[in-house]
Amino acid sequence: MSTLMLRLTAPLQSWGSDAKFERRGTERVPTKSGVIGMIAAALGRKRHEDVTDLFGLRFGVRVDREGTLVRDFHTARRDRVAYVTYRYYVADAVFLVGLQGTEGELRIIDDALHRPAYPLFLGRRCCPPEGRISLGIRSGKPLLNALLEEPMLTAEKVGSHVRIVYDSASDEPFAYLQRDLPLSFSSEHRKYGFRRVSETTIKNGADERHSAESVTDHDPFMELGE
Repeated sequence: MSTLMLRLTAPLQSWGSDAKFERRGTERVPTKSGVIGMIAAALGRKRHEDVTDLFGLRFGVRVDREGTLVRDFHTARRDRVAYVTYRYYVADAVFLVGLQGTEGELRIIDDALHRPAYPLFLGRRCCPPEGRISLGIRSGKPLLNALLEEPMLTAEKVGSHVRIVYDSASDEPFAYLQRDLPLSFSSEHRKYGFRRVSETTIKNGADERHSAESVTDHDPFMELGE
């Protein structure tokens, strides 16, 4: 198995997994349904077309920068009645996404992300990505190894811990269910299923090494003591 690495960053992202009346929420990390939808758009698939062949891709997210949750107000009108909706976004976040699969299927997706059939968005149309998305395929590396070994996408928070959220194996303890597996993107009948999710944290090793290299033997206050 190999892993395709994606860089997801933009001023605003919105990864909705629930929408109730006038409230449009967002998860704090990219959802599998949102990323599969983006891949389907790159491949040129219509909303009503089947995406179950993409379910087998093992999905994981490393949170290199958490971002800030923000709320926006929208005024809408329906049947001559105006009302306010609340829409939530994650601002200034940086995510490293891994998709584990066979080399052949990852190559097709990688090519499509470089030449997408439709415009790509990070959750909503108002959230276009910043910079390139695909970082390439890590051949022979399973998902968690690839997420652990990939260099950090930011140089912040020296020595801090970052989260990894990923599709869990069936025998992993402490997993939870998340309803973001897209059974249908059809605007007439959107439908989502559940997947098992696990989380872990890792030390920001790259920043930790940088911090250690920055230490010198020079003491700027030594001259004051003489």
